[in-house]
Amino acid sequence: MKIKLFALVAIGLLLSCNPKENKSEIISKPVKGAFATNVPDYLMTPNSVDTKYTGELKFVDGFPTNEALEKVNHFMDVARAFELFESGMATASMYAMLHGHREIGVVPNRTVAITETLMDAKSLWLTPNTTTPYAHAEINVKNGPVVIEVGSPVISILDNAYFKYVGDIGMGGPDQGKGGKYLIVGADYTGKIPEGYFVYRTTTYRHWMLTRPYQIPGESLKETLDKFKKGLKIYPLSEVNNPKPLEYINISGLEYNTLHATNSQIYYELNDVIQYEPANSGDPEMLGLARAIGIEKGKEFKPDARMQEILTEASSLANAAFRGVMFKPRNPDVYFYPDRKWFSPLAAGSHEFLDENGARALDDRIGFHFFATGVTPFMVKPQVGKGSVYEIGSMDEHGVMLDGGKTYKVTLPGPVPARNFWSFMVYDNHTRSILETDQRSGGIDSKREGLKVAEDGSVTIYFSPTAPEGQENNWVQTLSGKGFNVLLRLYGPEQEWFDKTWKPSDFELVR
Repeated sequence: MKIKLFALVAIGLLLSCNPKENKSEIISKPVKGAFATNVPDYLMTPNSVDTKYTGELKFVDGFPTNEALEKVNHFMDVARAFELFESGMATASMYAMLHGHREIGVVPNRTVAITETLMDAKSLWLTPNTTTPYAHAEINVKNGPVVIEVGSPVISILDNAYFKYVGDIGMGGPDQGKGGKYLIVGADYTGKIPEGYFVYRTTTYRHWMLTRPYQIPGESLKETLDKFKKGLKIYPLSEVNNPKPLEYINISGLEYNTLHATNSQIYYELNDVIQYEPANSGDPEMLGLARAIGIEKGKEFKPDARMQEILTEASSLANAAFRGVMFKPRNPDVYFYPDRKWFSPLAAGSHEFLDENGARALDDRIGFHFFATGVTPFMVKPQVGKGSVYEIGSMDEHGVMLDGGKTYKVTLPGPVPARNFWSFMVYDNHTRSILETDQRSGGIDSKREGLKVAEDGSVTIYFSPTAPEGQENNWVQTLSGKGFNVLLRLYGPEQEWFDKTWKPSDFELVR
């Protein structure tokens, strides 16, 4: 019996060394006992397989050699770090947003940062616009529930530390723009919930409250903001009988950063979140990926030289792959029109990035969080004449990356189906923030004085380093040597946008 076994092993080894054979098909024949069964080949492991990413892997009767284990363990660590970049990118984005605002003086539950004179390219911020004011606040319920009172029409979102949607406040929320009192309650709160509040329960401590004060037609920006400040209150429930007044910081023109890292630094950002937030508050799959590479609540994250190399490799691959997902999607479902290059990761209409079968649309989630910020169903499922819709342009009509040194034109057929107004914003491909040019606005909108509009209501906008002659009022500046991407917004979209009987032209190269 021993002689037969030795012979079988020897023959197997000889066959595995034969370069003419397909190694992946050479399977060692098992020694069978008295109660043998007919084992299908697909359950057997070859003695040797060639793989694209790890080279040759060798086995002894199904047991990986030490060399094979070293190769596949390295691959598995890289794969898990890559996946953590993907599933944790939203968390890192929220961390960066809150951290950036703390760096300029925002105190949780006490301070509101507001763009008194709108935004510009000084601040690094994912796809902002320079047409409407923003207000930012950090809501932190670690020490108990927090009250938010609004007294004027606002469009406001509350997202948690993992960038999960908690609720809308204002026109998209239960007060429907009429004003009201909200109570944000953490999972570990055991006290009594008072009456008279719209209650939002949450699993994390930290939250981002993003607000757009609603500017009524004919109202000045100052009037809108004065009314907003007068009606807004944020304070701990414990201070309900004597709340302290809010402090406001004007952040227009300030230079600060709210963008997450796109290299291995992102793993340290994720570690900060996991250490601060309650145990079990994050997605178990993401927390498991984090733990697999050494990020675990209550423990120091101190990757050794091998793991640092792995994190560098994984983040480099992820950054490259996800920029592809964002700027040139391969999923045809994200494109609005079959004959145009305009797209959006929100085209499927799910703020949770779920398809009709309940499957996670992974590329949609990647694309959104790499490009944009603020999660709410109010944004992905707007009503006719309300809210806003978004279309992204990153390529010309032939699918070629937009080049800041060339001249392009885009025509919006008339009438443009935007009840309130429309706008274009130009962003830097590196930062996805406002492209730094000599134009403070970084874009153009339908309210620009002197805008040329054709008799049929159509508008043609030019994108180039210098304005084409006679088109100065219909021009957005770009920079030679810089790629760029554009976001088209329609505020108060009409039915023609929803049924796609209206569609903008592609970026057409002007020669």
